[in-house]
Amino acid sequence: MIDGRKVAVVLPAYNAAKTLQQTYEELPHDIVDDVILTDDKSSDETIALAKKLGIHTLAHTRNKGYGGNQKSCYAAALARGADIVVMVHPDYQYSPRLVSAMASMIASDHYDAVFASRILGNGALKGGMPVYKYIANRFLTATQNLLMGQKLSEYHTGYRAWSREALEKLPLMNCSDDFVFDNQMITQAAWFGLRMGEISCPTRYFEEASSINFWRSSVYGIGCLQSAAQYRLAKLGLMKAAIFETGAERTLDEPTRQAVLASL
Repeated sequence: MIDGRKVAVVLPAYNAAKTLQQTYEELPHDIVDDVILTDDKSSDETIALAKKLGIHTLAHTRNKGYGGNQKSCYAAALARGADIVVMVHPDYQYSPRLVSAMASMIASDHYDAVFASRILGNGALKGGMPVYKYIANRFLTATQNLLMGQKLSEYHTGYRAWSREALEKLPLMNCSDDFVFDNQMITQAAWFGLRMGEISCPTRYFEEASSINFWRSSVYGIGCLQSAAQYRLAKLGLMKAAIFETGAERTLDEPTRQAVLASL
C-alpha cells in the first residue's frame, strides 16, 4: 500500500513456469497488497506453480489472446479493490523491482498511467533487443508521436501502471484481444487526456522471455500505425473510431468486469 492506496500487480501469463517464481520473488512485497495471475490456457505448469506461490490465480478455459488476458487481469484487480494496478510480464523480461517507483508515480497524483521505457537510458540493445525490433520500435514511436502529438519515448513496452480511475474510464472492451491491445490502450489514454509518465527500465532478452515472431511483429506494427491514424483522423473530425467510443459494456464498470470474470 502506498499513501493508503491498495497496490495490485497483475501477471498475464502464458507458459511462464520457468520464469514465474523469479519474477514473483523480486516483486516489492512490502508495498504490493495483491498479486493476480491470469493464465491464458498454458500447456506447462504455470497454474500449479502460481498456486504454490500463493498467487491469486485465474485460468482461462480457452486461449483468449494477449489482449483478452489483460482484460481479465484488469477486471480481476478492480473487482478485488485495487487503487493502483501494475502489469508485470511473468517472463522476467522487465525488472519487477521497479513496481514501487511506478506505483509511487501514480500515488503522487501527478500521473494516471506510467510506462517503463526500454528506450530511455539506452538499455534496449544492451539488454539483447534484436536490432530489427529496436529499429522498428523507433520508427513506430516516431510516427505515432507525430500523428498523435505526443512525446513518448516508447509505445511498445509491456510494463505499465494505471490508476483505478484510468482503468474504469478507458473503453478497454473496444480494444483487440491480440498484441495490439497494448498500443490501443495508450492511444485511448491520449484520446481521453490521461496524464502519462515514463520511467527508464532495463530489459532482458533470453530464450524463456516471451517474444512474437517477425510475421506477428509485422501485423502488430501495422495495427499500431492504424491506431495512430485513427486517432489523428478522429481528432480532425474525419472519421469515428470504435476504440474511442464509450457507453454500456465498453468500459470495465462493475457489471462488465463481472461478466469478464464469469467468462473465464
